[in-house]
Amino acid sequence: MDTSESSTEPRPEDPAGEPAREPAGCPGEPGAGTPGAKAPRRRGPGRWAMDTRPLRRPAYRRLWTSTIVTAVGSQLTAVAVPKQIYDITGSSAWVGAASLAGLLPLIVFALWGGAVADAMDRRKLLLITNTGIAVTSLLFWAQAVTGTGSVAVLMVLLALQQAFWGLNAPARNASIARLVPEDELPAANALGTTVMQIGQVAGPLLAGALIPVIGLAELYLIDALALCVTVWAVHRLPALPPLTSGVARRAGVREIAAGFRYIAGHAVLLLSFVADIIAMVLGMPRALFPQLASETYAPYGEGLALGLLFAAIPIGAVVGGLFSGTFSRARRHGWMVIGSVVVWGLAITGFGLSGNLWVGVAFLAVAGIADMVSMVFRGAILLSAATDEMRGRMQGVFTVVVAGGPRLADVLHGGAGSAVGAREAVAGGGLLVVVLMLALAAAVPALRRYRV
Repeated sequence: MDTSESSTEPRPEDPAGEPAREPAGCPGEPGAGTPGAKAPRRRGPGRWAMDTRPLRRPAYRRLWTSTIVTAVGSQLTAVAVPKQIYDITGSSAWVGAASLAGLLPLIVFALWGGAVADAMDRRKLLLITNTGIAVTSLLFWAQAVTGTGSVAVLMVLLALQQAFWGLNAPARNASIARLVPEDELPAANALGTTVMQIGQVAGPLLAGALIPVIGLAELYLIDALALCVTVWAVHRLPALPPLTSGVARRAGVREIAAGFRYIAGHAVLLLSFVADIIAMVLGMPRALFPQLASETYAPYGEGLALGLLFAAIPIGAVVGGLFSGTFSRARRHGWMVIGSVVVWGLAITGFGLSGNLWVGVAFLAVAGIADMVSMVFRGAILLSAATDEMRGRMQGVFTVVVAGGPRLADVLHGGAGSAVGAREAVAGGGLLVVVLMLALAAAVPALRRYRV
């Protein structure tokens, strides 16, 4: 943090202050590079393009390469499960129930997984959990091939898969700070997030094309094979034990609670979570996309409108990632979060006010770019502003917020859309995002003062 702006802030031992930050690349760790070393700035048009400096680090490059494969593969299963449930039951209610069946294990095991990631070698945890996810995909394939036709079996497997994912995500995200130096964290987050967003666009499209050709069972098998690549890539990572290896740690309720106390005691971490909750809960209108496609955008064709609405935000995020050189070197991370959340709110408001499909899609794409920027810098704050012994737990809470926020938004926007109208609910939610984010930034200075 820049001392010229934070010299009056309480020291790390003060519960109200900001946590001490340590160099992301620890000496002797393969791929970490020299702590504090900064690459020269690119000049000319190239400075706008994606910042690929982290890919020069062999260990990070292996982790990122595995993400490319699984980003698409995981989406094949994400499409296949609801499709199979609907084929069995003919009911969308069962599809929704399956989604909730996966949410609770994800929340519980993400919180616990964060504590586990702080207590053991993160590479070992990644090996265990990626293997577990791969085995679960094989079980999905087995039940599809044998024609079990049981929704209960599918929901149990989905819950098991989400439990493994909850254990995996905190360790995976927390490991990044040990593989690249601190000044490359935003670029590393942008690279990872871009790949995941590309997977959210390409995966469902590929699944839709493959289902009529090869069937559902083979989608599960492709995902399982892709996960084998991930296990191999993780196996080649350096060991990532706790830095305070001489201190024995557990991974129980007390450690999870300590993580929440740590967040509450450090304003910039708490505000990074609150900013995402404001943006996602109040400003994510996806539950209203079907109603908008059926009513507001019906003249354009309901099917076309629905597909464009769901694709617009991920496409915008991909565009933002491809041009991440425009922002990944920014040092005022707090202001980047504040600004991106405000832009998200304004874009969602514009979408709600628009009666033209193409204008609405453009606003959603801008929202996707803003969401990319917000995610990059919130992730960088969590990795740089927390000590290594707490990074796993911070990422566990991050996983819960990212997974739970949009689901709460579905409930809130669904009810508001029925009560006041879809467009009114969307525009109102966007305005609330802007007002609350600006009020929060004005009332609590920690986030806007934070920089690296």
